[in-house]
Amino acid sequence: QVQLVESGGGLVQPGGSLRLSCAASGSILSINPMGWYRQAPGKQRELVAAIPKGGSPNYADSVKGRFTISRDNAKNSMYLQMSGLKPEDTAVYYCNAVVQVIITRTSRPYWGQGTQVTVSS
Repeated sequence: QVQLVESGGGLVQPGGSLRLSCAASGSILSINPMGWYRQAPGKQRELVAAIPKGGSPNYADSVKGRFTISRDNAKNSMYLQMSGLKPEDTAVYYCNAVVQVIITRTSRPYWGQGTQVTVSS
């Protein structure tokens, strides 16, 4: 009933940029909050950035000043603009959203399938 799909990942050189997108579809009444997570090989999944509706975004210290999160509520979409990429940013990036569905008006978190970001020369 709800699907989250990420796109925009790929292979970039250190110092390069990428823009990730997340599109939510289905029987959606509202989404709050939304966020980006990432998981590198052998490491725990970690929060990269989150943005509540009408609130200020939060960033992990490791990406602060380099990444910018935004959302388009009319399109049920979220974006992560990444610049100054470093090898340690290499991970699978996941979209997460707490979605209230129309039929039951209940909320639960949903995850996208992930998109690979590789930073290497």
